[in-house]
Amino acid sequence: MTSHSSSNNGYESYLDYRGKGTGLKSWIFSTDHKRIGILYLIAMLIFFVVGVTFGFLMRLELIAPGKTIMDPQTYNSFFTLHGIIMIFLFIIPGLPAVFGNFFLPIMLGAKDVSFPRLNLLSWWLFIIGGLLAIIAVFLPGGPVDTGWTFYIPYSVRTSTNVFPALLAAFVLGFSSILTGLNFVTTIHRLRAPGMDWFKMPLFVWSIYSTAWIQVLATPIIGITLLLVIFERAFGFGIFDPALGGDPVLFQHLFWIYSHPAVYIMIIPAMGVISEIIPVFAHRTIFGYKFIAFSSIAIALFGSMVWAHHMFTVGMSGAAMFIFSLLTFLVAIPSAVKVFNWVATLYKGSISTDPPLLYALAFIFLFSIGGFTGLIQGSLSVNMHIHDTSFIVAHFHYVMFGGTGFGIFAALHYWFPKMFARKYNMKSAKVGFWILFVGFNVLYFPMFVMGWLGMPRRYYDYLPEYQIYHFISTVGSWILITGLIIMFANFIHALLKGEKTNEMNPWGGETLEWHVPTPPPLENFDEIPIIETDPYQYKDNDLSNTEVKEVN
Repeated sequence: MTSHSSSNNGYESYLDYRGKGTGLKSWIFSTDHKRIGILYLIAMLIFFVVGVTFGFLMRLELIAPGKTIMDPQTYNSFFTLHGIIMIFLFIIPGLPAVFGNFFLPIMLGAKDVSFPRLNLLSWWLFIIGGLLAIIAVFLPGGPVDTGWTFYIPYSVRTSTNVFPALLAAFVLGFSSILTGLNFVTTIHRLRAPGMDWFKMPLFVWSIYSTAWIQVLATPIIGITLLLVIFERAFGFGIFDPALGGDPVLFQHLFWIYSHPAVYIMIIPAMGVISEIIPVFAHRTIFGYKFIAFSSIAIALFGSMVWAHHMFTVGMSGAAMFIFSLLTFLVAIPSAVKVFNWVATLYKGSISTDPPLLYALAFIFLFSIGGFTGLIQGSLSVNMHIHDTSFIVAHFHYVMFGGTGFGIFAALHYWFPKMFARKYNMKSAKVGFWILFVGFNVLYFPMFVMGWLGMPRRYYDYLPEYQIYHFISTVGSWILITGLIIMFANFIHALLKGEKTNEMNPWGGETLEWHVPTPPPLENFDEIPIIETDPYQYKDNDLSNTEVKEVN
């Protein structure tokens, strides 16, 4: 390793900013990509706590048949708000908006994203959309109760506050589009000299694939939600069959976006895992190009399988066969990633630090979620398990077990670099194991009761399902205990943790580990020239990347 980047090497470097005013104003008006990433992180975690609270109360209601702590209408509102908050305010922005903002320019050798002011506008739109969703809870008429999918015709006919929730999702879509545009342009235009496409870190490849989905697919859901608003406000007959519309058209338009959105959620998490595995195995990543191209393939093929959410709507047999086949094909690039991650670990000099534990949990849980997705792609089985708790379990194994654990892996991996503080490793491991056990106790029984016929989204259920609901509810208590330990550890580290200026605590090879801790205002005094691949471990030597600097 030769020289790095900046003389501003202290914890005080975060006193630098590019914005207006002092104090809070210096943050919320800053165009520094790192500060914007931290602003996203703070907002996202606050929304996450709200969403988890709704989920906890739902599970408490379902601990026994009949009414426990809430009435049916409140339950419907809770599962709707839980879904909206977790999907639109945590899972989708979790990795691109937070860690993509913070680390993408550094990993590319750039001083910022291409459009810093547009980046700040994206955050403001995210906050406005989130506040609209929360405010809707307190307006007259009651919180929205349609489910996070806003299915027609109910979302047109219900008297609850659907309009603010639709508007919130519409505004959040704009935030996502602007972020995607910024990232695509940054990756094309601001790579450091010598960094060709196959010298980019794999996290950058994952953000690139995700950004294209954000740009191309998000306008579809925006237009769809706008049409629902028009139908509620002006009586347009687009989706409502009573007005000559077609409710199945809404499902097509919704899932044309929302299935690619699944990959907006999961591909960046895969990128995080691709960064963590080689660092903690101390081995060059196995099959770099296959992992890079599989991200593109997932984004491409994932945009073609939307109707596998709709096998029960009455579409033609030929259409069902095609979408079932495509569902099986889209699993191939995901399997390529899993194979290459495991191959990288094979005979590696493995360090079982918290980031790797979360990465391994991701592989395990996502594999279960992916395999059960293939089960649902089988037409005959899908007819039996559609709209059952089996779907709920599959969705959470992919989204929470996948993306959620990917976010937690990224937090543990990049926390020392972002905040120049050390967290307690023992507490992190304890929190991980409690969280991992709680997750499986919470969601695995849903596979069983779904297979036995338990419908999803139901306020009440038959007595034969009580044992599964009881186990799931106990699992929610264990899971939340793990979350509390994990976040308490981070909060303690931020407030009282040991300060560190160590540039490379894990022995990483990508550029973010070659700048000071925390990174200074514009990342680099001089833009580096890249001469080697991003993952070059030789005989467990952790310092093989050559980085030179030019003006």
